Amino acid sequence: MKTDILVIGAGPVGLFTVFEAGILGLKCTLIDNLDKPGGQCAELYPDKPIFDIPGVPYQTAQEHVDALLKQIEPFEYDLMLNERVDSMIKKGDRWEVTTNKGSTIETPNIFIAAGAGSFEPIKPNLESDFSSLEGKKIFYSIKDKTIFKDKNVVIFGGGDSALDWTVELQKVGAEVTLIHRRDAFRGAPDTEMNVRKLSDEQKIKLLTPFIIKDISGNENIDSIKLLNTDSKDEIDIKADYILFFYGLNKKLGPIIDWNLELSGKKIQVNTESFKTDKEGIFAVGDINTYPGKLNLILSGFHETTLAVQKAFSRVHPGERIPFGYTTSSKQIHKKLGYSEKQ
Repeated sequence: MKTDILVIGAGPVGLFTVFEAGILGLKCTLIDNLDKPGGQCAELYPDKPIFDIPGVPYQTAQEHVDALLKQIEPFEYDLMLNERVDSMIKKGDRWEVTTNKGSTIETPNIFIAAGAGSFEPIKPNLESDFSSLEGKKIFYSIKDKTIFKDKNVVIFGGGDSALDWTVELQKVGAEVTLIHRRDAFRGAPDTEMNVRKLSDEQKIKLLTPFIIKDISGNENIDSIKLLNTDSKDEIDIKADYILFFYGLNKKLGPIIDWNLELSGKKIQVNTESFKTDKEGIFAVGDINTYPGKLNLILSGFHETTLAVQKAFSRVHPGERIPFGYTTSSKQIHKKLGYSEKQ
C-alpha cells in the first residue's frame, strides 16, 4: 500500500489531518490500535462535554468525533483499525512501515498523532481469574450507557471518571454503588459534592473505606467480596455490572524504539513544521513537546495544518504549495462537493 501521509492515531488531530491533506490533494492512511476512530474522546469519555472548539459552544466528545468524520467524508482515505505500527524503515526518501498484523505501507510522510501514547486500564489484582467477565459484565470504560439502565452497577474508583459516571448512570436509572478505598476523592470538588448529595438522598450508595477482595462468577457476577480497611470486616454485595475506574497505564509502546528525539515521554519537534529529528516524520497533538506547548485539541489542529504544508513539499518537490481560503476558493469548493447554489 502507498499513501501520501501515514497517520499513526485516529483521534481528533489525526482525523483533521485528513481534511487538511485533502484540501491540498493528498491522501492519508490512518492506523489505530483501537477498534474505532476517535481516540481517547471515543474510548474514554464519549459523553464528556468539550467547550473550547472554536465556533462550537458545546459538544460531547463523541459528537466532536462524529463531526470530524463528517467533515472528511469528501476525501478518500484509508482507516486501518485494530492495528499498531511495529517498525519503520527508511528507504531513500520514503519510509516503509509494518504493522503487528503484517500490513506494509510505503509513504514519504509519517504523522505521529498518538495522543498520550497507548494506554491500558489499571486492573485490580485479585486471586480469582475474572477475565471471562471482561467486556461482558466488567468494563474499564463506557461506550453505551443505556445498557446499564435499571441495572445494579458497582463502580470502583475515586477520580473524575468514577464520580462523573456515578452521577450520569443514576440519571439513566441505574442502581449505582460507588466504592472507594478512602472517604476522600481526587475528582472535581463540585462533582464530589453532587455524589455526596445523591448518597444523602439515597439515590446512590456510597461505600468507603472499602477495597475489593474478590469476584466470583463465570458468565454473570455472583458476588463481590469487599474489605473495610478500617474495621477489617468483609462483606459480600451483588451486582449486574462492575466498572473499574482506577486510571490508565500510559506508555509510548513501540514509539520508544523508533529512535526519535524524546523529552520525557514526548517527542521533540520544531515549531515551523512540527517535524521530528527524522526527515519525513512529524509529531502532532499531545504526543509532541516544544517550548510553550499546550495539550489542547485546538493546538493539535494548528500543528497538523502546518505539518501538512511541509508534507506536500515532500510529495511534490519543487511545486508551489497551493493555498486558498475555504470561503472563496472554487477549487476547494469542488473538492468538498460544495455549490454556491446550495
